[in-house]
Amino acid sequence: ACFRLLGSLLIPALFLSGILCVCLVVLLWGIRLWIQQRKKQLISAGKDGNRPLVVAFFHPYCNAGGGGERVLWCAIRTLQKKYRDVTCVVYTGDRDATGEEIVEGAFRRFNIKLTHPVKFVFLEKRYLVEASLYPHFTLLGQSLGSVFLGWEALLKCVPDIYIDSMGYAFTLPLFKYLGGCRVGCYVHYPTISTDMLSVVRNQDTRFNNAAFITENPLFSKMKLVYYYLFAFTYGLVGSCSDVIMVNSSWTLNHILSLWRAGACTSVVYPPCDVQTFLDIPLEEEKSTTEHSIVSVSQFRPEKDHPLQIRAFAKLLKEKRLGQQPSLKLTLIGGCRNQQDEERVNNLKRLCEELGVGNDVTFRVNIPFEELKRHLAEATIGLHTMWNEHFGIGVVECMAAGTVVLAHNSGGPKLDIVVPYEGQITGFLAENEDSYAETMAYILSLSPDKRLEIRENARRSVHRFSDQHFEETFLLSVEQLFK
Repeated sequence: ACFRLLGSLLIPALFLSGILCVCLVVLLWGIRLWIQQRKKQLISAGKDGNRPLVVAFFHPYCNAGGGGERVLWCAIRTLQKKYRDVTCVVYTGDRDATGEEIVEGAFRRFNIKLTHPVKFVFLEKRYLVEASLYPHFTLLGQSLGSVFLGWEALLKCVPDIYIDSMGYAFTLPLFKYLGGCRVGCYVHYPTISTDMLSVVRNQDTRFNNAAFITENPLFSKMKLVYYYLFAFTYGLVGSCSDVIMVNSSWTLNHILSLWRAGACTSVVYPPCDVQTFLDIPLEEEKSTTEHSIVSVSQFRPEKDHPLQIRAFAKLLKEKRLGQQPSLKLTLIGGCRNQQDEERVNNLKRLCEELGVGNDVTFRVNIPFEELKRHLAEATIGLHTMWNEHFGIGVVECMAAGTVVLAHNSGGPKLDIVVPYEGQITGFLAENEDSYAETMAYILSLSPDKRLEIRENARRSVHRFSDQHFEETFLLSVEQLFK
């Protein structure tokens, strides 16, 4: 009787599920056909009667002026030089600027001049991917928000080739299966990483893992389950990409682990403006009365400026025992909003508490020429972010001729501060003690030895030039054009 009851319930349930699946497939197929029809209406033929190949980049913050935007404009310039018959489109939420102003901004900030016009598709729902909209379950909220933003983009322009250049992997299946596009992506930073999973698993308190969660075993377990489910879904959506480009070996390892699509994944180092910094003359140290230690990074929590200040205070305390040259720490960075400005004020208070207020200088949102001057005068270039995915600031410090001291993790460890032709290019550290000790060691070296390290570092950074980016980018994307 029990089996008959189960059978009488199970068979109709399976039948109903089958009907619903068929209806869903028919609905999705209908949407795809409707979108393809819309594509013909939206994109008109050129003068020769042929419809141009449309390559669209999904970059909602294309006017932001950071390293990710430099990748975008270099990628577009590279495609325009290689493929003359291609129309490049950028999906953006920067509705406070015109297309001409955005292109002019790219030229002014990055010295990147495009050879052909770019079409901009302005999106109205960019607020859906703002982290501030989701105080809890931020990863899930932003990812779902990106799907709705992607849908708006797809309805406004249906491309032949779609490239996500900002890390919104959840838009990839939308454009591939409903838009019928060939899809690629450039991953600057995985939305979730195996390191993030281990932070939650080990109940470590960090800027993205609040103390009230780490102190509660139940909350930690719930967050871990949420992270595992999210990582699984992230792997599914990412693996549907036809071409996957990552910015470093660190990002590559995480993406291979999560997306499991090694055959179409390659490292394409971001284009750093190394030549501008290589133009700074590399001279022997003149000053023996003062050494300058410079840090270049935005005033964001993950950059860990407090570690720099504590390590410097420790170094200064030990240095004052002898009669060595005086030391100055200069923190250079950008403030995006009021929270960043408050962070700078907190750092200044920390300097006063540690008694180094007169020895630490803050330079916020300074002009590029002033940045170059500070780097030209610096002895040490300091960087303290744990698991920095690449580290453009580290490359710039090396190109400018400083002796780099970066965190022993992420891109700096695996790609940048590595031996070049068997010669040392810089140093790595992990905590307050090791940073202080390594700075003391660098300062104890003779000027000639420091000059040798600076020269090695300079030679090594050609791997991160615009030209190298163009070659590797074209090699990766060529299968999207076949």
